Amino acid sequence: MKAVYCTAYGSPEVLKMVDLPKPTPQANELLIRIHATAVNSGDVRIRKADPWAVRLFFGFSKPKKPILGGVFSGEVVEIGTAVTRFKVGDAVFGSTGMSFGAYAEFKAIKETAALSLKPESVSHTEAAIIPFGAMTALHFIRKAGIQPGQKVLIYGASGAVGSAAVQLAKSFGAEVTAVCSASNADLMKQIGADSVIDYQKEKLSVNNTRYDVIYEAVNKLSFSQSIKHLKKDGVLILGAAGLPQMLRGGFARMTGRKVLTGVIKESAEGMNLIKDLIDEGKYQPVLDRTYTLNQIASAHAYVDLGHKKGNVGIQVTAD
Repeated sequence: MKAVYCTAYGSPEVLKMVDLPKPTPQANELLIRIHATAVNSGDVRIRKADPWAVRLFFGFSKPKKPILGGVFSGEVVEIGTAVTRFKVGDAVFGSTGMSFGAYAEFKAIKETAALSLKPESVSHTEAAIIPFGAMTALHFIRKAGIQPGQKVLIYGASGAVGSAAVQLAKSFGAEVTAVCSASNADLMKQIGADSVIDYQKEKLSVNNTRYDVIYEAVNKLSFSQSIKHLKKDGVLILGAAGLPQMLRGGFARMTGRKVLTGVIKESAEGMNLIKDLIDEGKYQPVLDRTYTLNQIASAHAYVDLGHKKGNVGIQVTAD
């Protein structure tokens, strides 16, 4: 099979196409022919070893698991003897978790992993870009306990996680304010935002609104601004927090506010919920552009620019 190796930490040029044996599924595994994957911030952080601490967990000089890619959509082509949830021919989408490996034509994955049947209304490329943002946003939105009628601010709303958070918060009944650039305002309204703030023109400092929940998805809103616009019993989600922001979260807790951060949990149940929302017309993929597997370095270079809307898809085989 064709696969992309991350041969070292560094620029997109460290990603190289290689030929490898096709994996054989174990008794509790499915073999997926991958039709599409995506370039997510997690893939980029590992490729760049940014922050440096990435090396402590994923390999000091280069990734221990060189095939990156944490999401996929594809077809079940083989099942292990103990598999009961899926059958050969099923179209599925989901997350590979910490095993990565989706930058390849085939991937063996446990049937208990965070995957679901692919919604018929979306293509494989559209399905592949959904799990990363959706699973991340769903984890934090559930922990925040968002209730109908609450005011929720999503900062960094046009990215993969932000666009998912807008749609999920809306599906939970919240009144959603999206913060992004003016060029993305129409997109935010399309996916359900009740109002949009252009961060380039309208500073939150002149906005007297206080929110029940603030979801900071890109680690660019200052901690003081977040706290200033949060109700005293509100919840601050630091979805992209580094260590300094996590430490400040301890201070916020002392003021009575709840701060959420840390590692997310993915599940098949969560993926099934996202599938249901798609089928009900309450969630839609936000696809910026699509590359082929051979163009993976170019896709990473584009994501490095920091201007993508939603997600960048990678077509591995024809839809």
